[in-house]
Amino acid sequence: MSELNGIINEFKYGAMFPKHFRLSCFADEIDPMLSKQMDVLDKTYIRHIEIRGVDGKNISEITPSEAKKIKKCLDDRGYKISAIGSPIGKININDNFAPHLELFKNVLDISEKLDAPLIRIFSFYTKNPDTDKNKVFDRLSELVKIAEDYDCVLIHENEIGIYGDTPQRNLEIAKMFPPKKKFGHAFGFVFDFANYVINGCDVMEAYNLLEDHVIYFHIKDAIYGENRVVPAGMGEGKIAEILARAKNKNCFLSLEPHLGYFEGLEAFEHTLDIKEMEKGGPHLFMIAYNALLKILKGEV
Repeated sequence: MSELNGIINEFKYGAMFPKHFRLSCFADEIDPMLSKQMDVLDKTYIRHIEIRGVDGKNISEITPSEAKKIKKCLDDRGYKISAIGSPIGKININDNFAPHLELFKNVLDISEKLDAPLIRIFSFYTKNPDTDKNKVFDRLSELVKIAEDYDCVLIHENEIGIYGDTPQRNLEIAKMFPPKKKFGHAFGFVFDFANYVINGCDVMEAYNLLEDHVIYFHIKDAIYGENRVVPAGMGEGKIAEILARAKNKNCFLSLEPHLGYFEGLEAFEHTLDIKEMEKGGPHLFMIAYNALLKILKGEV
């Protein structure tokens, strides 16, 4: 049993949620600096980080020497990385792909140095998914082929506006990249509840279609017709119901609060109205964290 599972075992969950979930988070929503992120996480049951923004830089842009320093800092404080929260695939399908491939190769190298085999990716922004389908699959195939030389798993998030923003198109992607390699997958899926809600999709239908392919969850919620994120259980993402079904997956629940503005948000968030958001930080992070705990304790 891992150290984190040992910590979670001390917490009295309801019978519906036995100790099969490992908690993680996007800690850059607490503070840009890694040390301050961990200061806040020390007060929680979270001992993994989905690393995206660290010390003011996007994880895809750090150097090998910086990666070694980050790894030591995490090790010294007793933290591990659940996944690399990379921006790979979060460009327009018609953008120049060559520099993006170089960025991807850096992400792959960084993932090895950080001992973080799960790498979050996207399937490219497109306004014409039917027309761009072949190009999307060509580019995804190229990413998968490059990644085959690494001990990693690419996990696709259902970001709004990309090709894979609907459950039906995500199922197409899943069929294109069947399970193999470590974790039973060379390519898996992140299930983001709020993104499906904001995109107007039926969340339960999405999970019904993709359940066998989902190996990771992003925990945030939303309300249909409202372009904003709310704490888990306070929206229409059916988080409690779906996690009840997923209790045997033994996977990560990665908290992505998005309740307030934080440094770097404008670089990758093109859906939410950032100008209307209050400043994020530890306070809003803890609101999101406590909302997730209520679900895990069976209080929602």
